[in-house]
Formats: sequence, C-alpha cells, structure tokens
Amino acid sequence: MVLLQTLAKMLRILYFFILTVLSTVSSNAQLCQGSLGDPIVNITFGSGSNPGAPLPGSVTNYQYYPNDCPNDGYYAVRNSSIACWSNSWHSLSTDHTGDPNGYFMMVNGSFQPSAFYVDTVDLLCSNTTYEFAAWIMNVSRPTGGCNNNPIQPNLTFRIERLDGSLIQSYSTGNLPPQTAAVWKQYGFFFATPVNISRIVLRLINNAPGGCGNDLALDDITFRPCGALINASINGSASPVDLCEGTGGQYTLSSNANGYNNSNVQWQQSNDNGVSWQDITGANASSFIETFSATSAAGTYLYRSTIAEAVNINVLQCRVASNILTIRINANKPTVTTNTGPVCDGQPVLLNATGGTTYSWSGPNGFTGSGPVLTIANINPLGAGKYYVEVTSNGLCKKMDSTILVVRAKPMAVVANNSFTECMGDSVQLQAAGGNAYRWTPSLGLSSATIANPMAVPVQSTLYTVQVSDQYLCTDTAIVQINIKDKPIVSAGSDKVITEGQSVQLNGSVTGGATYVWLPPYNISDVHALQPIVKPATDTLYVLRATSLNGCGTVSDAVRILVYKKLNIPNAFSPNGDGINDVWKIPALEAYPGFELIVFDRYGQQVYRSQTAIAWDGTTSGKALPTGLYYYVIDVKRGLPVASGWLMLLK
Repeated sequence: MVLLQTLAKMLRILYFFILTVLSTVSSNAQLCQGSLGDPIVNITFGSGSNPGAPLPGSVTNYQYYPNDCPNDGYYAVRNSSIACWSNSWHSLSTDHTGDPNGYFMMVNGSFQPSAFYVDTVDLLCSNTTYEFAAWIMNVSRPTGGCNNNPIQPNLTFRIERLDGSLIQSYSTGNLPPQTAAVWKQYGFFFATPVNISRIVLRLINNAPGGCGNDLALDDITFRPCGALINASINGSASPVDLCEGTGGQYTLSSNANGYNNSNVQWQQSNDNGVSWQDITGANASSFIETFSATSAAGTYLYRSTIAEAVNINVLQCRVASNILTIRINANKPTVTTNTGPVCDGQPVLLNATGGTTYSWSGPNGFTGSGPVLTIANINPLGAGKYYVEVTSNGLCKKMDSTILVVRAKPMAVVANNSFTECMGDSVQLQAAGGNAYRWTPSLGLSSATIANPMAVPVQSTLYTVQVSDQYLCTDTAIVQINIKDKPIVSAGSDKVITEGQSVQLNGSVTGGATYVWLPPYNISDVHALQPIVKPATDTLYVLRATSLNGCGTVSDAVRILVYKKLNIPNAFSPNGDGINDVWKIPALEAYPGFELIVFDRYGQQVYRSQTAIAWDGTTSGKALPTGLYYYVIDVKRGLPVASGWLMLLK
C-alpha cells in the first residue's frame, strides 16, 4: 500500500515538473493538454451594433477609431469589417464565435513595437496552473496590397506580477497572412506563484507598423488547467438513455491523478451546461446516482471537478472533467390509425406516430415495419386488430393498436350475359345485387344509371355494370351484345321520263341478302340491281332485300314520274278566220310551272308565259308580222328543254 502511495506521489511530481518546464520555455508553450475549468476571465468585448464603445484608457494606449478600417496606431471595436484599404484586409461579418452582433478588437499596428492591450486580472487562486488563450487573426490578405508582402504581426503574451516582474511569457512568432479569413487560438499555460492571485496581462506587438501588421483580437480567457480528468458512467462513455417510468442506478466515476492533495466535487447542471451546482456529499472519485420510476423526463448533465484541497471551495480554482449525460426519454404519445372501414379488395393504410421505429403485427399472419404501411388488396380475413410496437428515443417501447373494419363487397349479377341481335334491334339489360348501378360504355343505352336500361348498340359491344351498395363498395359484371348486320338497301334517286321513254334504275344492296324489284311489270329483270323500266304511268318501284342471317327484310323505293309528250305545232295563222288562230300546246297543262318564251328572228323576246298554253301572235297587244319565230319551252321536272321554230302566217 505504501509503495502504491509513493508511486502516485512520484507521478504527481512528474506531471507538475512537465507543466513547469512547458510554462517557462516560450518556444514550446502551448494550450493546456489536460482538463480545464470554467473561464475565470472571459473578455469578449461585448456585442451590439457598430461601432462598439472605446476600451478604458488603462487597457490600451492605441487611439480609438469610431469607424471601420483604423489607421496605424488606432483600433476599432466592431462586429464586422468590410473591404478595408481597397480590399487588402479580409472582410469579417461576425466575431470568432459566428455571432453577427459580437464585437472584436480591430488593431492596426503602430509604427513602433509596443503593447496594444494591458489588463489586470484577478485569478483568485494562487499556486494554481492556468491556461491563457486568445483568438487572433492576421487580417491582411496575402495579395492585393503592400506589394503582396504585408508586414506580419508578431505577438508576445506576458503574464506579470503587479510590480511588473515576469511570471511567464509566450511569443507567437510571425503570423503569416491567410488566403481566407481564419481565426486561430493562441495561448499557453502557467502557474501562479504562492500568494499571488492577481496578475497583469500584457499583449505586445513586436512587428513594426507600416503596410500590414494588422490583426483582430477576440475572446481572451483564463481557465484553470490540470491533469486530464476522464469521467464515465458504469465504466463507459456517455450518454446513457433510459425510459420514463423505468428508473435506474448509475455509478459515475472519474480519475484524480496529478495532484499533490486534491479534493473532488461532483456537479450537476439543470440548464444544459450554462451553470453548474455542487452535489452535496458527492466528494469521492465516484458516486451513485439513482433515478426512480417517477423521475422527470429530461437531460441530466454531470461532471467531476478537482482542485488542490486548499482551493476546492473556490469554484474558479477547479478543473472539470468531460460532461456525462443521462437522458430520461419521455414516453411520447402514440397515435395509431387506419383508413378503414374499407371494402373487400381495396387498399388500406396503417399509420402510427410517436416513435422512430415501428413493428406491426395483425390478423392472418400480418407483419411489417415503418410508420405507414399499405395493404394493397385487403380481404375479409384481414379485418381485426393491428398491433404496433413503437420505439422512441432511448429505445423506449410502447404498444398501441387500431381496429380495421373490412366490408364485404356486393355481388353483381345480370339476367343474361350474352345477346345476339340484329342491327337496330333493342334489348333490355337487367342487373341486380346493389343499391346503385353504372353501365359503361353509355353509348346506345337508354340510361347508364339504372339496373335495366334498353340497349341499341350500333356494333358489337361489351357492357360493364358496376354495382354499389350503401357503403359504396362495388362489384362488376359484364354483358356481351353481338350485332348482326341488316342489309343496307338503296333503290336510287327518283326518275322523270316522258311517255314512251325508258330509264335504268340504280339500286344497291350491301350485306348478305337476296333481293327483288316490285312490281314485276314494265321492268327488264326483277333480280337485277340496275334493271331497265318503261312504265306508261307514274310508278313506285320497291327494292326489297331479305337478310341471309335472319335479320328480316329491308326495302327502299324509287319513284318514276311519267309525263305526257309535248306535241308542238310549227305554224298558225292569227287572221281571225277561226282556223288555227292561236298557237296552242295542250300538253303543257300537265306541267304546272312551265316556262314558254318566243323570240323574233332578231333574238328579241316577243312573248313569255308560265300559265297560258296558247299564244295569239301579239306582243304588248300589237299583232306581229308574218315571219319565222323561235320558241323555248322548259317544263322543269328534269326533262329536256324543248326548242324550235314556228311560222306565223296571215
């Protein structure tokens, strides 16, 4: 036991020997490699809008500049700096923490090397190792000014007693320009002498002023520095998760090597690490924290702090371990639903919320995972209760369920699912099995929304009827109607002839059929489609076609109009002797609407009539002379125009 104590003491002496060597040799100075305490001093320069207020006169002998881009020997307090000296400086939009309102000190080095920042700092704890650190940036760009060779800042940090005697110093060496605006932290650790807790911080710029030697300074801190303290929970790294309502017991441990006579104090934070409070009685290298089933959900933070026994009651003298986290994860409320009730054969969605993973089970051997599941084609065997195990943060699990209702779909039936009909015939469809009906296609139906529409399709058609019940569940049935063609018959257009003429009929029949002309007289061939007819009077000829597939008889008719032949005299003698005194054409009475015109030999019209069938040889009441005249007679009706000459005699 004595041997182990002696070895531990030797290790502590060796550790402090190393710290002492590192703190007295400036060329090897560096930031603390062990554990740090909370900042005793944290100079941030504040925050706000531009410009920041000037620093106290005791802090710097540089001149305050209220605007951006200070000159040599001047400084400014800014939250941003834009395009200074023709863009030869980096533009800064925030302080080193990224705060757009955070101030930093912008320094344009004086022509002679000098201190640009001096402050008296109360460190509170003597005989304690501290880390001094500051964030610094060379704001000169490597190109764009100073002939691309700006003067480089070179800084010395001095920690002095109040009488000015040196405790420790550290030089950064030249700070070369960077292509991008990059903040870097510089510092070292040192030990305060016995009975010395108040020191002077002096920042000196060793480089001469002129073109370059420009820098930004931010966040000067002093923090206790000690041996590295590693803390763990149950021997493992944090965080540790447990679920609300479960409780648990945890051993928090830390090492405490590297001290002559150290004390331990465990702390807890209730504001996410902003502030820390001592845990009463937790003064050993380990302690047990117990959570009950009623402990509130939240994040619990712990750390171990260590200081020499004489300083343990001064918070600013302690160094702190890494932060340990125990999370009591709240049992989040779960919501489990489905998109039912659904009809047999329809898709259904299962939904759950409140977790990070989901494990489902249900009727008919159903399993699945995920917050949303789709069952593409549900059937009645899938109805019932679906369970889901919801796992939230910290692997907290909770069961929930939802009941799915699956409705049986109606059964669509039709009285006859196949018909064969002739074109133009109607057939009544008949469906049953539901509360509402919809037929497709609707073409050829008397109604598409009743159970028994009349169908008259123009071609073979497959009709589908959708039958719906009161829940809008549906089923379908089909009816095929096959259409047989009826013959298509045309007897041709009506004809006009005069007595004694013949004419050819222009009949046509499509589709399988036999055909015949009626009546069978004055026709060359009753079984020919284009026979010659020569009726003596007006006659209606009918072309009758009989379907070869049983679709009946179809007829069409053509009318032959037979007009009287015109007998036109070619001379008359209107001399009043009662013989041939007028030119008369009695057959014109059979052609109402005819037109009769007479011209003299010079082509002048001398007579015109649409009603009189006789002419007395006068024009406008005057007798015309003997001579040769010409006539034109148009009886309309499609008959040829008659023309010729006649002799008027006296």
